[in-house]
Amino acid sequence: MRRRSAAGVVRGLLVLLGVLLTGCQSPSGGAAEDGPLGGSASGTGRTSTVSPAPARPSGYGAVFLAVGECSSFGTTSFSEVPCAGERAAARVVTRHDGTVRDGPRCPATTDFVLHISEQRPSSDEDGDGAVPQGYACMRNLQAPHPGDPGGGGGPRTIVGDCVYSSGDGQVRETACDGRGEREPEYKVTRAVPKRSGCPDSTALYVRLGGDRPVGCARPL
Repeated sequence: MRRRSAAGVVRGLLVLLGVLLTGCQSPSGGAAEDGPLGGSASGTGRTSTVSPAPARPSGYGAVFLAVGECSSFGTTSFSEVPCAGERAAARVVTRHDGTVRDGPRCPATTDFVLHISEQRPSSDEDGDGAVPQGYACMRNLQAPHPGDPGGGGGPRTIVGDCVYSSGDGQVRETACDGRGEREPEYKVTRAVPKRSGCPDSTALYVRLGGDRPVGCARPL
């Protein structure tokens, strides 16, 4: 009787131990307790997938006429086109919001300026539905370059340019080689802060703007 009782006790203990071990295990497919920094302590816990934020478009079309992009032919009617395409005529050197009068000056050798009117279509290149008013300083992809010194054009008069008198104390730029509609009469040889800095050969003072606003021009 003692042997049977002992055997029964042993079997009862084994069954109880099995129940306790089963209760300590995680259910199939369950999550283990999270470890430090939100990671799984056993490598088999829950994981979450975070969708990356949509990337802002870049390159052609990301911003209307951004620096380095190109426009088609025309200064009043134009469109943005790939620079490698056959319709590309000029490249954006600098681009500013606002108006030319209130904004920074274009680089000295800019060939022409594109004035961009404010637009608010339903959608545009960067997806915000608006193109702000601004201007783009352009450089032709191929010669001629009227913004170069002596080129006879461009939005700025610089050293090396030639001008002619248009009356009422005004002068206009023309090509130094005589290929323009008007023959050159004076050539800007120096830019200085004040008239006193011009050489004695100066016959005309031309307003240039910037930190050296006075152009010293000699007769041709």
